Amino acid sequence: MPDVRVLVLDDHEVVRRGICDVLDRADGIEVVAEAANVAQAIRRVDAVRPDVLLTDLRLPDGTGLDVVEHVRTNHPLVHIVVLTSYDDDSAREAARAAGADAFVAKTASSAQIAQTVRDAASGREHGQHIDVHEDDVIAALTPTERKIVHAVGEGRSNKEIADSLGIAEKTVKNHVTSILAKMGLQRRTQVVAWATQRSARSFRG
Repeated sequence: MPDVRVLVLDDHEVVRRGICDVLDRADGIEVVAEAANVAQAIRRVDAVRPDVLLTDLRLPDGTGLDVVEHVRTNHPLVHIVVLTSYDDDSAREAARAAGADAFVAKTASSAQIAQTVRDAASGREHGQHIDVHEDDVIAALTPTERKIVHAVGEGRSNKEIADSLGIAEKTVKNHVTSILAKMGLQRRTQVVAWATQRSARSFRG
């Protein structure tokens, strides 16, 4: 069975690259294009005709709904998964009305994001969404781990984090390993992507 071909649309480069990394590492999925805004996405969807469009809703030159509507009108066989950052029911309803097939939170694990893409491509999970709420993710972390996630999101090294918290660099490394396991992530860059979507206040214990 051929790989599911995906176009990823998100205006935050770190987030977009993190998602592309997650999908490229997943079995049966290939990222064939990425875009940072509405105009770019429309050109690239027209050019590559992906199986699935994975799109954010908040974009600098419009919204993900503009792209969803273009795809539904011009490429009806392309499936659409909408990325959500917040618990925004009205945005979901608008996306569903525009023709989105599925929804997945940016806080979802790597496996959940990949599976949602596969399900959308195969026609399952139509109109459904997988949400791992921010509060659930944060609750799984210890106060120290929350501080480390915040620091990682700022781009600080293990040594810088260790110095600021008054702990050993090896201890920070162990905490990062624990954080990745709890969040269902594989790489530090994915933690950065997650952290950039959250306010600093959420992580401070």
